[in-house]
Amino acid sequence: MKFLLGLLVGLGLGILVGLLVAPQSGEATRAQLSERGVMLRSGAFSDQIRARANEALTQGRELYTRTKGELTERYHQARSGNL
Repeated sequence: MKFLLGLLVGLGLGILVGLLVAPQSGEATRAQLSERGVMLRSGAFSDQIRARANEALTQGRELYTRTKGELTERYHQARSGNL
C-alpha cells in the first residue's frame, strides 16, 4: 500500500513539475504534436528516421572495421613481442 501511495505521489509531483517548467504553452505544444502527427501519417517522418538509421549503421560499420583492424594489429604485435 505504501508503494502505491508513493507511486501516486510521485506521479502527481512529476505532472506538477512538468506543468510548471514547460518551455511553451499548452496551445503551442498541442500545435506541435498535431504537426508531428501529420508528419507521421504522411510518411515523411519515417523517411527521416530511416535515413538517420542508415547513416548510424554506416558509421557503426566503419567504426567496427577500424577498431577490428587496430585490435588485430596490436594482437599480432603483442604476439610477436613488438609491443
